[in-house]
Amino acid sequence: MLKPVLLLILLLAGVAGAQTEVGGPDLSGPTLTAGQYNTVYNFFSLAIAAMGASAVFFFLGRTQVASRYRLALLITGLVVTIAGYHYFRIFNSWEAAYTLKGGLYVPSGSPFNDAYRYVDWFLTVPLLLLETVAVLALPAVQSRSLAWKLGGAALLMIALGYPGEVGSLAARPWWGAVSSIPFVYILYVLWVDLSRSMERQLPEVKVYIRNMRLLLLLSWGVYPIAYMLPLFGITGAGATVGLQMGYTIADILAKPVFGILVFTIAMIKSAQDSSDGTDLPNSRLAGADD
Repeated sequence: MLKPVLLLILLLAGVAGAQTEVGGPDLSGPTLTAGQYNTVYNFFSLAIAAMGASAVFFFLGRTQVASRYRLALLITGLVVTIAGYHYFRIFNSWEAAYTLKGGLYVPSGSPFNDAYRYVDWFLTVPLLLLETVAVLALPAVQSRSLAWKLGGAALLMIALGYPGEVGSLAARPWWGAVSSIPFVYILYVLWVDLSRSMERQLPEVKVYIRNMRLLLLLSWGVYPIAYMLPLFGITGAGATVGLQMGYTIADILAKPVFGILVFTIAMIKSAQDSSDGTDLPNSRLAGADD
């Protein structure tokens, strides 16, 4: 019980710190051309469609894999469902933040609420890492250890990054540096600890796990870059459009596309279990023992 309590305390401390910061970023938004506004609008629409369609696919696809891998697909479906809901809210906030005047989209006075992304990440990033562990169906002790390490570090990373996003520009690099510590730890666990747990995995599965890790590194790499843009004076309409496009592409890669890799691994391992008679009724992550 100590770990969840400590994580909650750190989260609340980070949010409280953000609330006491002054001189935070201007939330009114820049004036956009019709093309710039519609580009972001269409990317948000694409994300909603991708998350919704993949949720249906993953939930229905659970019946196509062995029972021990269905938890991984359930988590995958939850990830894209949560993300789809938040993109719907982001979409609505974007519409409310601008009004068309004289052929240009100008701020309406209602700020664009990009904090929905942090709420989404706080829920989906730990789940993304848990689905990675769940699909491997490792022994219970290994699964629980990896789940605590990855899930806890993910919560810390998001909680510590949020104050820098909504607080003052001067505090941004400090929060960014602190939140990078759990990010580096996650990479260490994925590339070192997880590799030690994959000795008995099929060669084909190892290739897909490698691709999953690289996909996470590629998609997550967008976030720290975007996080630091204001520190280099990169603002205005072009920066706003590029930022929203980058975040959206990264989310599609890290959630629906990542989920497809999880589904593929589950199919491969299910076929192998069927051929050697090792299909088990319960997931290892749920607590089954060897």
